[in-house]
Amino acid sequence: MECISVFDMLKIGIGPSSSHTLGPWRAAERFIKELRQNNNIDFINRIQVDLYGSLSLTGKGHATDLAIMLGLSGADPEYIPVESIDVIISAIQNKHEIFLGNEIIIPFNPETDIIFNRNFLPYHANGLTFTAYFETKEYSTTYYSIGGGFVVTEDENNRNEEIKCAFPFPIDKASELLAYCQQENMKISEIVYANEKSMRNEKFIHSELLRIWDTMLECMYIGCHTEGILPGGLNVKRRAYNMHKNLIGVLPYDNPYSWLQIIRQTEVKFRQILKWVSCFALAVNEVNASLGRVVTAPTNGSSGVIPAVLMYYMVIENHEANEDQIKQFLLVAGEIGSIFKKGATISAAMGGCQAEIGVSSAMAAGALCEVMGGTAEQVLMAAEIAMEHHLGLTCDPIGGLVQIPCIERNTMGAIKAINAAELALETDAKNAKVPLDKVVNTMWETAKDMNSKYKETSEGGLAVGVNLTDC
Repeated sequence: MECISVFDMLKIGIGPSSSHTLGPWRAAERFIKELRQNNNIDFINRIQVDLYGSLSLTGKGHATDLAIMLGLSGADPEYIPVESIDVIISAIQNKHEIFLGNEIIIPFNPETDIIFNRNFLPYHANGLTFTAYFETKEYSTTYYSIGGGFVVTEDENNRNEEIKCAFPFPIDKASELLAYCQQENMKISEIVYANEKSMRNEKFIHSELLRIWDTMLECMYIGCHTEGILPGGLNVKRRAYNMHKNLIGVLPYDNPYSWLQIIRQTEVKFRQILKWVSCFALAVNEVNASLGRVVTAPTNGSSGVIPAVLMYYMVIENHEANEDQIKQFLLVAGEIGSIFKKGATISAAMGGCQAEIGVSSAMAAGALCEVMGGTAEQVLMAAEIAMEHHLGLTCDPIGGLVQIPCIERNTMGAIKAINAAELALETDAKNAKVPLDKVVNTMWETAKDMNSKYKETSEGGLAVGVNLTDC
């Protein structure tokens, strides 16, 4: 049984895509680590990177090539100053050389050393092969970016031996999670917290969960205070700035936390609530689309849903909400996401957008339900409702960019999550006809039946229905 931590599901990184940006970035870091362990990195003459499948078809729009260069340079997506990204990339492109792992300068021309192969590898839609050339030999490894920033090799994912899980409450399915809650008389967040404590101390869990929230809050703040046009050629105008300006009025603040307090003082009629939630989600995904720092939740393309719903709870639903509710929300969201990853997929290249926006909406719905007083049964029901109404959602980004329809879809996922939580809270969960595990399985079957052109290839749907010249 696979142990997936909350911190696996909620990763801090650089946009615009967890599978096409963060994953390849981490793969490049892994390759450098392998070279250090297995070879003398000082004798490398050059490196070539081959991209396959969805990585090659939409890699340019997702900055896959840039992520690979940054990873090979030794930069960490979690901590790199965002403003230094352009400096590193420009130096590589202009000088045709790379400071490999911050150790050795070698020739590197992105135009010829990063190859976009349109064919798919049989194992997974997101494949990439790194090859290092020495004087008399070469060394290569193929990785697969399987969604949410997770990177594996085929051998790692196909091991025959049983994976040992150290969690006191090992969970593959929602039914197992519910059984633990009933057996131990504990909330879902308490079960998840017990699992996390088996790997990490409480101080670390506390600080890391709040660092995740701080990153989400800062991302919303930046997005709401940045105007202009998003990069990539679609000429998409940022909308969060003007929407926020109209909502916030002239109330004073000077940082993300005083901003949060000010929002609590604004008008909260139904239309304003819809606008605030949409504004938060737009803000995150506009930052994501411009290579900003976000939290994969569970992916970069769906990174606006969970922050928007948590912010809704903080500034609209419960003005007394504090760090305890933030941690509770994130613990529940992470566990629901892990159930989808184990039973289906969180990769749009494998399952379409139902695997990203659908999963993030389910995560947010369940988390919101618990912090609003829902039982474990109602929490799982909320997650089920949210996913049920995303089944079959395709991934068809125009120009291969995480912009149209991706940014707006985050607002839809957030609103659906809130609605799903409210429906579950008003329902006796014993009367639920569709358990969460059935929806997870149905999502996976739907993914397998879905035509490949609707799985992050930009070869179907809006991606071909709207010409770039129209933009």
